[in-house]
Amino acid sequence: MTFVRSSGVLVHPTSFPGPYGIGDLGGAARTFVDWLARAGQKYWQLLPLGPTGYGDSPYQSFSAFAGNPYLIGIDGLIADGLLSKTAIEPLPEFQPHRVDYGLQHVWRAEVVEKAFASFEDGAAAHLVPAFEAFCLEKRTWLDDFALFTALKTAHQGRPWTEWAPDIRARTPEALASWRSRLRREVRRVSFEQFLFFRQWRALRDHARGQGVRIIGDIPFFVAADSADVWSRHDQFLLDDDFQPIAVAGTPPDLWSKTGQVWGNPLFRWSAMERDGFRWWTERFAACVDLYDVTRIDHFRAFHAYWEIPFPAEDGTRGRYVPSPGEPLFGAVRKVLGELATIAEDLPPSQEVYELCVRLGVPGMAVLQFAFGHGDDGKHLPQNLLEDQVVYTGTHDNNTTRGWWPTARAEEREHVTRVVGRDIDPAEIAWVLTTLAFESRAKIAIVPLHDVMNLGGDCRMNLPNTVGPHNWSFRYRPAQLTDGLASALRELTERTGRGGA
Repeated sequence: MTFVRSSGVLVHPTSFPGPYGIGDLGGAARTFVDWLARAGQKYWQLLPLGPTGYGDSPYQSFSAFAGNPYLIGIDGLIADGLLSKTAIEPLPEFQPHRVDYGLQHVWRAEVVEKAFASFEDGAAAHLVPAFEAFCLEKRTWLDDFALFTALKTAHQGRPWTEWAPDIRARTPEALASWRSRLRREVRRVSFEQFLFFRQWRALRDHARGQGVRIIGDIPFFVAADSADVWSRHDQFLLDDDFQPIAVAGTPPDLWSKTGQVWGNPLFRWSAMERDGFRWWTERFAACVDLYDVTRIDHFRAFHAYWEIPFPAEDGTRGRYVPSPGEPLFGAVRKVLGELATIAEDLPPSQEVYELCVRLGVPGMAVLQFAFGHGDDGKHLPQNLLEDQVVYTGTHDNNTTRGWWPTARAEEREHVTRVVGRDIDPAEIAWVLTTLAFESRAKIAIVPLHDVMNLGGDCRMNLPNTVGPHNWSFRYRPAQLTDGLASALRELTERTGRGGA
């Protein structure tokens, strides 16, 4: 797909403000979309929308297809007649600027259970035909996901590899028995997914009406403790006890001197090739259903990925293993046609760049990585190509204002030389935003925390760490100002990024 010169803002829905402890798909999401339109932006980029588990990372989801129930808008349930305002009172003492995922896990389950019980008792009868149609439409993944989630609840949240051998192995007798025993809980999970997708489609329609397109995210790997791995054993590199033979991670790099162990199981490519990469085709089809453009996280793994023997304490013992990237994309495109995609092709390499070119997929550049390495760096604004997407930073970077005081002296000197003047630390986020917008790259994306000029305490994620500081950032309603919209629109128009 050929992109027109345009721009957008990156923020995950969990970061929206609101009274329920986490951003959701309700009023604040629409307010943000309207703000984007006033700011002249054509894209809203977000992180994966799947249900999160341990560590709260959207890149370690219980499903490659399901939606995150934490994002269901409570006010929408009230408007649908599934809840009364008194049914959710008193509200817990939510933190206004951080997401407490432990509290959300408990409180959201109680709220959705009340909504489901109300539905089963006959409330919101107008939703019944739509719910039944949704269950039929999504049955290829929904049936397994709903049972998987119900089983996890029945097993006190333990990973599926610790369940009884018969249900772990998915024998027909065990599946039939558990489906019967957990019938109500399976239906409740299906209803929860119906609510998510119903609200998401309404929000996406609203964005389209405002001229805003959505860039979503597809992780390369899936979580070991997921419905995908449990329901499709043969597609993953597991031993006879369903333990991984090897896992995903990274070699020593900018983030870690000993590499990273992500723990995701690897794919059994021989099985995937035999059925024409059907699972991958279904994944991309799900992205087409959710997004206008799909950003492919860890795209370099379609060329080769870092395989680490299991178990492992770090990534130093790994090796690169080639992937069937071109045959896979060929199979997907044969079914779905040309896809609007962006490749997260970091760190840069000639082999991965050539794969992007052969597949016709634009790659990424990140300005926080651009400086201090000489004047021929591929991320430098003056060296960017048209067929690229440029970012000031990503969800894994510090905020630009937070990055600046930690940058090496040669990086700061290089930025100053490119800009041609001394830089006040308070303006560095806008300086990099301007460089991104002025570059040749067709699309420029700026994280909302850079638009708002926020410090490092507002970063979204610190790679290779787990804790409440990750994935929990929320902004205040007063921070999304008309002044910021006007400034961003002026920059967008001056640099010819009005799109089409």
